[in-house]
Amino acid sequence: MRVKSSERGRDALAGLHVVVNAGPTYEDIDPVRFLGNRSSGKMGFAIAEAASLAGAAVTLVAGPVALATPAKVALRVDVRSARQMRDAVLEAVRGADVFIATAAVADWRVATYSSRKLKKGARGAPVLELVENPDILAEVAALDRRPFVVGFAAETERLAERAREKLVHKKLDMLVANLVDEHVGIGADDNAVELFWPGGSEALPRASKLEIATALVARIAQRFRDRSRA
Repeated sequence: MRVKSSERGRDALAGLHVVVNAGPTYEDIDPVRFLGNRSSGKMGFAIAEAASLAGAAVTLVAGPVALATPAKVALRVDVRSARQMRDAVLEAVRGADVFIATAAVADWRVATYSSRKLKKGARGAPVLELVENPDILAEVAALDRRPFVVGFAAETERLAERAREKLVHKKLDMLVANLVDEHVGIGADDNAVELFWPGGSEALPRASKLEIATALVARIAQRFRDRSRA
């Protein structure tokens, strides 16, 4: 996908505070093991870069990733767990205009963390009791003074159906959804996504994540302006 000149606007988000969360979260089991996922953070970092190039003051809340902070990002906050990310996001979105939730936050964590390394033994593998992590996206969307909220959904099937369900259920302003496999999406350098909002949708064909991010930021800016005029 080639980014149109109209999508390269340097001031589309001028004067706005945009919060982006990115990457995975790691939920520690013991001092050497954790529950995690394959998210690299590349999509979220590309969106943070595109939003800053569009004039926004960007706060980037990053899970454990091996990525350099984009040059124009105003503030980066590094976290590890879902609960740390929740606290950082809720602090950052106070007074923010837009929240873009790209992070692949772990759905579960272990109920009891072991301060000692779990050892193999005659009893076999340990049984891990899991509890749900907070739903950061839903919590931000439910705030009384909420920003414009953009969610992400990675699916392996029934993309449009599940994206629409999530858009409505979590009361989002926009949802970005993509099908994932070993060749596109998580961990890859490119992506292909579909955008959903109340009353509309649009597909962005496969391209580099920065190109996708630039086009996406243009759509977010337009939808934000449309909502502000309503």
